[in-house]
Amino acid sequence: MTTQISQQDILQELQVQQEFEAESELERRIDFLARYLRDSGRIAYVLGISGGVDSLVAGALAQRAVTRLRVQGGQAKFVAMRLPYGTQRDETEAQRCIDFIAPDKVHTLDIRVGVEAMRQALRTAGVDMGDPAAEDFLVGNVKARMRMVAQYAMAGASGGLVIGTDHAAEALMGFFTKHGDGAADVLPLAGLSKRRVRLLGFALGAPADLVNKVPTADLETLAPLRPDEQSFGVDYQTIDDFLEGRPVDPAAERIIVKTYMASAHKRKPPARPVPPAMQKEEGDT
Repeated sequence: MTTQISQQDILQELQVQQEFEAESELERRIDFLARYLRDSGRIAYVLGISGGVDSLVAGALAQRAVTRLRVQGGQAKFVAMRLPYGTQRDETEAQRCIDFIAPDKVHTLDIRVGVEAMRQALRTAGVDMGDPAAEDFLVGNVKARMRMVAQYAMAGASGGLVIGTDHAAEALMGFFTKHGDGAADVLPLAGLSKRRVRLLGFALGAPADLVNKVPTADLETLAPLRPDEQSFGVDYQTIDDFLEGRPVDPAAERIIVKTYMASAHKRKPPARPVPPAMQKEEGDT
């Protein structure tokens, strides 16, 4: 039997705040990143910069956090990574994001060789990946996971932690690759609607066209730069209204809640058997 969940239950689970003020939220999240890195004993943050507003804002927050730590006498740096699959169609925007962030270090690593090696290995092993569209979708997730492999390798080499760009809108819709872009050590945008991520971008002084750029995961080779909203069945404005506690069209709310429940496994730790001694006896309170 399917358990229903309310809008307020979802907002609580995703830790979405009712009140939001961009400047104070910037300070809170920069301070969080600075304190977390200092307390971890690590000396770097690592993040892949895609050209979208999420990595733009997360990267800018990270650069400001490590700069603050250095001013305080600590050792800290921010390492930005460009992780294209061959030639990225919006490479110009990605480079402009890097220019705005001004990372301490930038490394570029083309994931295409690794992704295609995995595709060929699957074929050689006799794996049926389906028709071209199904294979393209499957390999899209390989791309996301390969990018995270590269970021964790960089973090290991630089004594760092990996930053993720997940926020409440993506978490709500399960719009991330499990163990791909969904894997990270710290999530500085957690609990934010897409609208609020953009407001942070404006508060940081980022160029308006980058802040307002149409969001795309850009994982499918057969559908390059496909807008996220085409996968959702609802637009970001509706998703953000839902997250910010506003009423939305009932049909849209059904899509959102159904998607949230269907993607629950992505937001949970791996399932494990519970020892009998830890299980509640039927009727326990």
